[in-house]
Amino acid sequence: GATKDMGKMLGGDEEKDPDAAKKEEERQEALRQEEEERKAKYAKMEAEREVMRQGIRDKYGIKKKEEREAEAQAALEANAEGSLTRPKKAIPPGCGDEEEEEEESILDTVIKYLPGPLQDMFKK
Repeated sequence: GATKDMGKMLGGDEEKDPDAAKKEEERQEALRQEEEERKAKYAKMEAEREVMRQGIRDKYGIKKKEEREAEAQAALEANAEGSLTRPKKAIPPGCGDEEEEEEESILDTVIKYLPGPLQDMFKK
């Protein structure tokens, strides 16, 4: 019997367990399930903490970091509205309306296909 054990230790043929694949699959499923339960537990705990944090913020009038940054940005934009050094807008309102340009090009196309005397009338 000792020679069989020596063969296994040296990397020889091991006895295959017929249920090994099934056991491994069950083990993987159990690990996934435990991981999901752990994530759910920590998500619940974090939600409870956030409720508590919000209660403290409301009680003492404290704002979240994101809210403070948004208000500071809005204040900067409001101050810069009348400033000469404010960032320029890409296209001023009213400029570059594409609808008017399309209408003109359609009108030009129609005029192009009219007989000569009618073209002269529309061009004037």
